[in-house]
Amino acid sequence: QVHLVESGGGLKQPGGSLRLSCTASGTVFSIRDMAWFRQAPGEERELVAGISSGGTATYADSAMGRFTISTDNAKNTTYLEIRNLRLEDTAVYLCYAGIRDHASRFRYYWGKGTLVTVSS
Repeated sequence: QVHLVESGGGLKQPGGSLRLSCTASGTVFSIRDMAWFRQAPGEERELVAGISSGGTATYADSAMGRFTISTDNAKNTTYLEIRNLRLEDTAVYLCYAGIRDHASRFRYYWGKGTLVTVSS
């Protein structure tokens, strides 16, 4: 089985920064791409940023400038750095990854998410 586990969320103050991590584990053979989504209370899930195994990153318009996605292929981990936190960044941040397992089956997986709360 393949598992995605996010970490790094918590209560943060406006103007601060944080780095979220998402690690794939289990029967992971290779990862094609990884992405971060977020879902604020009462809102739909939205794409924040994505990155290929080759390091090509894409961002939602709303994430340009304050968000940076990166990946450590050796650790099967992707990171999302958020700077100058705003109240509206409060959301559950979820990891999404395209993974091929040891049986050569490819599919996309979701993590369970990590909650980021921005409040003074």
